[in-house]
Amino acid sequence: MTRACSICGRGPAVKITLSHSHIASKTKQNINLQSKVIDGKRAKVCTTCIKKRKRNKF
Repeated sequence: MTRACSICGRGPAVKITLSHSHIASKTKQNINLQSKVIDGKRAKVCTTCIKKRKRNKF
């Protein structure tokens, strides 16, 4: 299963880390996924979508 949010579809991003000598190397930064039950089904949802659902209360 891919590491993507089942609501918004957001997935991992590419970030560049700089060492002390300024050598740039690309790394993958995964999003914060939580396993939640939504409408009776288990889904992987990012924490941003969980906050939005709590705020809008739907």
